[in-house]
Amino acid sequence: MSYRELDIWRLSRELTVNVHRMTLQKLPKFEMYEEGSQIRRSMKSVKSNIVEGYGRRRYKQDFLKFLTYAHASCDETIDHLETLFETRSLSDETLYNDLHNRLNALGGKLNRFIRGVESSHRSVKEDLAEYRVSK
Repeated sequence: MSYRELDIWRLSRELTVNVHRMTLQKLPKFEMYEEGSQIRRSMKSVKSNIVEGYGRRRYKQDFLKFLTYAHASCDETIDHLETLFETRSLSDETLYNDLHNRLNALGGKLNRFIRGVESSHRSVKEDLAEYRVSK
């Protein structure tokens, strides 16, 4: 299995592209380098932390740490989006609502994924014990 098969990664990838396009097409020029830059970085961080966590999935605590970073970056992205809308830098209410709803959905999926890893992920000790038994 690859991280590319994770629903949370697929959704974060779509949102990364959508947020990037939004900042280039819908924001005033001065915001492209201010809040636009911040929201692009926070959204890209969601996707990248899912990938890095997946790469460290053998180690439960590392996996959880990076998934937690991804969740926090998702929250940060929502905050940036809300700021853009509240300051009227992003005036397209339909686009705002769509991105906001999808980011909230991603946050919920990340939260459920984290809880799943916490409850069912095997520890390194369990893997080593099984390896010793099977030899």
